[in-house]
Amino acid sequence: MDAYARPPAKARRALAFLAGLGILLLLSSCAAGPNPAVGSGEDPAGFWLGLWHGIILPVTFVISLFTDTVSVYEAVNDGNWYDFGFFLGVLIALGGGGSQARRRG
Repeated sequence: MDAYARPPAKARRALAFLAGLGILLLLSSCAAGPNPAVGSGEDPAGFWLGLWHGIILPVTFVISLFTDTVSVYEAVNDGNWYDFGFFLGVLIALGGGGSQARRRG
């Protein structure tokens, strides 16, 4: 028997499931939460925070389905710059527009 034999398929599936669960738990700690800055006079969210919120959108969306304390979008923001960053983050997280487009011809 080879010393470097592959583990059985069942063990590989279990390991992949546990690895995916661990990654999900790590990413969920980065989810955007409720906005404690409402009315507190802190700086509103700008481009970089919008970019980050867009990148973590898939994880944040799933979490927001099960709890009322996590929101997907920051209510107090800089306006267009936050929106632009959020949009770019969503494109990064979801693969961008036309990344799987085929060339015709």
